[in-house]
Amino acid sequence: MRKFLIALSLLAAPLSLQAQEQIASAPAGLLRALDKTSGHTVDLEVTTGQAVSLGTLSIRMSDCRYPAGNPAGNAYAALQISEQGNENPIFSGWMIASAPALNALEHQRYDVWVMRCTTS
Repeated sequence: MRKFLIALSLLAAPLSLQAQEQIASAPAGLLRALDKTSGHTVDLEVTTGQAVSLGTLSIRMSDCRYPAGNPAGNAYAALQISEQGNENPIFSGWMIASAPALNALEHQRYDVWVMRCTTS
């Protein structure tokens, strides 16, 4: 039992350090979208609080965060994605650049994921 507790504490130490990491919010973010029908990808620069259109989708980013001092680091963005003719959002939540499948948009035509935050 003691070995288990020691191993558990060693595993938890890096997690507590990560929890203390400072984050910063960026004024914009870069998203990448894939049109599954045509196979084309497009990069979308989205300003925080603004919406961009992609076909029948409207993508609004409310925040883009990154590790302070490292804008190229692991970004995560709060997105709300709506589709024309549908009053409820088809996606609302955080997307993480390093784990796009963790909380993904499920749409028959488009994939959207976060690439990075932009600071200028």
